[in-house]
Amino acid sequence: MRKTLALVAVAVGITVASAARADITIGFVTSLSGNGSSIGIPYGRGINAAYEYKKSVNGETVRLIQLDDGSDPSAATRNARKLVEEEKVDLLIGTATAPSTIAMAAVASELKVPMIAVSPIVKLPDTPEQWVVSVPQPASLLVKIIADRMKRDGMKNIGYIGFSDAWGDLVYNGAKAAESADGIKIQTNERYARTDTSVTAQILKVMAARPDAVLDGGSGTQGALPLLSLAERGFKGNTYGTVALVNPDFVNVGGKAAEGIQVSAGPVIVAEQLPDEHFAKKIALDFRSVYQKTHNIPTTDGFSAYSFDAWLIFANAAERALKSAKPGTIEFRAALRDAILSTKELPGVHAVYNFKQGAATGVDERSLVVVRLTGGAWKYVP
Repeated sequence: MRKTLALVAVAVGITVASAARADITIGFVTSLSGNGSSIGIPYGRGINAAYEYKKSVNGETVRLIQLDDGSDPSAATRNARKLVEEEKVDLLIGTATAPSTIAMAAVASELKVPMIAVSPIVKLPDTPEQWVVSVPQPASLLVKIIADRMKRDGMKNIGYIGFSDAWGDLVYNGAKAAESADGIKIQTNERYARTDTSVTAQILKVMAARPDAVLDGGSGTQGALPLLSLAERGFKGNTYGTVALVNPDFVNVGGKAAEGIQVSAGPVIVAEQLPDEHFAKKIALDFRSVYQKTHNIPTTDGFSAYSFDAWLIFANAAERALKSAKPGTIEFRAALRDAILSTKELPGVHAVYNFKQGAATGVDERSLVVVRLTGGAWKYVP
């Protein structure tokens, strides 16, 4: 809690200095500490870059408040309530892990505040009105694209190991759904906690199934554990994963064991390698430029870009919502929600977004490419 309060003070201090009273208030929650911090910190950096990219909408200034949930769903719930009830935010954006995102979405729906999730969610809260949408490509699509690549590579029998939480479930279920279409067979369903330091027992069971390839359903630093264990036991088959592994900590920890893994990822990961006519190339290069300017380091992950796209979606919707309501009101929250749900063909760095009532996500296959880790860098493999 002490870290959270300090963070609020920093966020408010920065924004108040630039505007005595901001007109649109955005509450952002991420995991700057805890076991989700390896992806939560990039989310935070991405939102800071997005704020620098666009600080006002139609002449209305924007105030950004950022809180740390410590990778804890209970803290994410408390933060969301604090932002809505005390800070009177017009919109919530967050957070870094699937369980915490689900917790935030429940609060947003209960308190009737629009929310843009930066982690995947599949099932919307069971409420009469929809208040939540999700930016990332759903796990079902992420896994479908990588399953298609497995088929092209001639892989048949696949071992699965992933987190023992909502994200692990999403990846496994996506892989099972792809079995019939791609002629693959998921032979194992091994799980491990995000806090585990060893997956030896699980990998022994995976290898006992003699798979052609292994699908890694982890993320960030902890996503490297299965690959390290596979390498220690001399596994020579192919490895695959999702954009959740596109993270510098994963690359550094995985080292040689991670070399050659293929993952489905947003086009921003390989922006400079894309053809000039690709929808994401220009905006992705703009994102990289403002990220570099904001943090004085290059962006090397996909998570920060989800935050950036969430900001683009908010700004686009706010332009329309401002025509019918004033920020800080119940009417503006409702207008902003309606505008988000009517977003059409909005290009971002990850996808072209089209939202509609009843659907959590608004992306299609244009949102994904396949990349391979080669020499410690991600390479586009059309």
